[in-house]
Amino acid sequence: MEDSSFGPTRNKSQRRNYRWLLLSLYAMLVISCQTIATILGRLYYEKHGKSKWIGTLVQVGGFPILLPYYCISSSTPKDNHNINVLHSEPSTLMLAIIYVTLGIVESLACYFDSMGLAYLPLSTFALVTSSRLVFNAFFSFFLNSMKFTPYILNSLVLLTISTTLTAFQPESALFSTGNPRRHYVVGVIATIAGSVAYGFYLSLIQLAFVKVLKRNTMRVLIDVTIYGSFISTCITLVGLFGSGEWSKLHEDMEEYEMGKASYLLTLAFTAINWQLFHVGCLGLIFEVSSLFSNAISVLNVPLVPILAVLIFHDKMHGIKAVTLALAIWGIVSYFYHTFVYHHDRNSNTISRNSADHLLKSSPLEENNA
Repeated sequence: MEDSSFGPTRNKSQRRNYRWLLLSLYAMLVISCQTIATILGRLYYEKHGKSKWIGTLVQVGGFPILLPYYCISSSTPKDNHNINVLHSEPSTLMLAIIYVTLGIVESLACYFDSMGLAYLPLSTFALVTSSRLVFNAFFSFFLNSMKFTPYILNSLVLLTISTTLTAFQPESALFSTGNPRRHYVVGVIATIAGSVAYGFYLSLIQLAFVKVLKRNTMRVLIDVTIYGSFISTCITLVGLFGSGEWSKLHEDMEEYEMGKASYLLTLAFTAINWQLFHVGCLGLIFEVSSLFSNAISVLNVPLVPILAVLIFHDKMHGIKAVTLALAIWGIVSYFYHTFVYHHDRNSNTISRNSADHLLKSSPLEENNA
């Protein structure tokens, strides 16, 4: 009996270890690439870059770096192990609706984020984006049937207060970017609007994975990333040419403080890091949930303000420090909920498995009783 049970147990352990390795890789991509891309995005505006549509394009237009995956996957044997044959393939029309909807929402979120990066100090921008967790939880409640626990509610309240406090900045912080006060207000509103759109975007992706796509494969993950980004890129290019900003790109490059080569390198590395971030973000949604993916993404909230102080000399005054502390508290509260939830679920699973094992392996106990 020990020999017969060892194989399934070992396979289950291997699958669990592989899943944790995959989650760690996705989390590393989300935290590191988002931090780098956000800093580079602010650097573009700090060095006198002006185009909001270019700032949007670099967030969605890096998908060509993923195209080699199709060449690699087509040359390897297909693994249908994780595909449930009972589920039919979604229609082309349904896939088109999903990709177009995701592309529209993503392009809106990225454009609003570009405005926030242009008008706000980087530390303030990072603190306001922590509100994504609040809006994601709101949409997940309606779209993904997520249940609110006391820890999640505590997290949402703290993050809401943290975001609200950004409105009470001293004058020295408001003008640290060289922008007038109205630009600061526009930046805060745009960043909050971007957080709303981004929270809705993540909830939509989870809904699409669960209700329509229904397959846990890397091909599905790459398809959603590439096709959604392609639609977002098309929308962004329409905005770039429709707004007339394309005619000023040469001037934008000429006036860039660090030179033309640095201008191109900044945009290129920003696009690459944002695309890798998207892969990690969708991977976490695929494996866990949209709220968990968003919680991982806001883990850079404590990191980015510190880097902003070191790199861009942002001012860390009292109110901003309190805002940062509340944001960290809210994030920790959510992760404590995640720990308790998974611990209780695993304990229940182990208890059930132990009971089943005793009933199956010890039939004599029933007779003795």
